[in-house]
Amino acid sequence: MGEPALRIESVGLQPAAGRALAAWLARVAPARARGAVTVAVTTDARVRALNSRFRRVRAATDVLSFPAGERGVLGDIVIAAGVARRQARAAGHPVATELKVLALHGLLHLMGYDHETDDGRMARAEARLRRKGGLENGLIERSGRQPASGVSGRRTRP
Repeated sequence: MGEPALRIESVGLQPAAGRALAAWLARVAPARARGAVTVAVTTDARVRALNSRFRRVRAATDVLSFPAGERGVLGDIVIAAGVARRQARAAGHPVATELKVLALHGLLHLMGYDHETDDGRMARAEARLRRKGGLENGLIERSGRQPASGVSGRRTRP
């Protein structure tokens, strides 16, 4: 029997906002995305602590992905609420839109994409899926990140 369908739970958002984000992400996710995903929106301080512990970077980042490595569970996406608010303001769109941008980016990392090492494969997938989901731009495109060799700045294992 194959992997179970994609199931998304959100934590740290008002219930209606969490359901809306989860439904949007499930709708735009690649067809091969299978398993449980938790999207947690938390404080910048919490993300800074996770970033320090798992990546040895002593700063908050916008999104971290933690692949589960177990059957039926894809992993966790952790988003820094304050960083998301600031990025939304800078991009001129609502915070809900920024959460979609970050959740999509995190989901692609959970699926094994790595924009730092995959010669544009993740950027192409992100562009296709963000268009499907009605987003003007994605995180990779917006930041001008180019593929390079090295360790991903977003994907990590706890």
